Amino acid sequence: MDELVERFLAGDRRALARIISRVESESGEGRECLRQLYPHSGKAHIIGITGGAGAGKSTLTGALAAEYRRRGKTLGIVAVDPSSPFTHGAILGDRIRMQELTLDPGVYMRSMAGRGALGGLAPTIDDVVAVMDAFGFDYVIIETVGAGQDEVEIAGLALTTILVNNPGTGDDIQALKAGIIEIADILVVNKADHPGADVLVSQLQALLSLAPAGARRPPILKTTALKAEGLAELADAIGEHGAYLAQSGELERRRADDARQQVLSIARQILLERIRAATSEEELAELVLRVAARKLDPHSAAEQLAGNVLR
Repeated sequence: MDELVERFLAGDRRALARIISRVESESGEGRECLRQLYPHSGKAHIIGITGGAGAGKSTLTGALAAEYRRRGKTLGIVAVDPSSPFTHGAILGDRIRMQELTLDPGVYMRSMAGRGALGGLAPTIDDVVAVMDAFGFDYVIIETVGAGQDEVEIAGLALTTILVNNPGTGDDIQALKAGIIEIADILVVNKADHPGADVLVSQLQALLSLAPAGARRPPILKTTALKAEGLAELADAIGEHGAYLAQSGELERRRADDARQQVLSIARQILLERIRAATSEEELAELVLRVAARKLDPHSAAEQLAGNVLR
């Protein structure tokens, strides 16, 4: 493992791929690699790209990556694809849409299956992003699964969150209600060459006017990713947001919030694994039957399971 980590720190992309695979499998080797590499992370600018299905997130991600490459920047890309609820497999189609980037030595792309995780992300994505960060990329871009109104977990991982919208999908504002518009640092109206783009921009401006006085209002940009239009302005806006985070002290706060969220999430997973290890299938089945028969409430059943570990 030490040799693998040394190759990784020397810039070996094969070592990067092997370590990510170990981290994704949640093996002991993966955790040991992460322990050694984590102090090397914290330098990349993490960008989250989210939005509804069909908004053009993959095309926009590829076009933004191409713009950064023109500027001489290196990138890691994590594309999360939905998993089938029946077979648990994933097509990983986002990688197909960005295949022109696969031969670029300044870009490393990794597809991940969502595996039913909430928020359009994948279960081990925090660790994978930390590994890419430690590798020395200037930017790490995370493209989420098509997100709904309240799937806002990406904001806890990315430093700059981009919400992608596109005109002509019916009730455009319906998809922007609740929490998801509030996490956006930059709003993008993609497919801006389609009818209704200007109307959608006006609707977004009206929504932002309801924000509390003094609150930062995210810029609204128009892009046409297929034609690489508006990508330079988007890259500039990301840079401006990064400067704002550093100057305002928001960067430290966000990283502290992210660390808190990760620690608590991992602690919950560890406790759940220990509860399952300390509980026999017979005991669990008996509790489930009692809850289903309304002889025991779920909270009391859960407390009994937790007691197996606490004792």
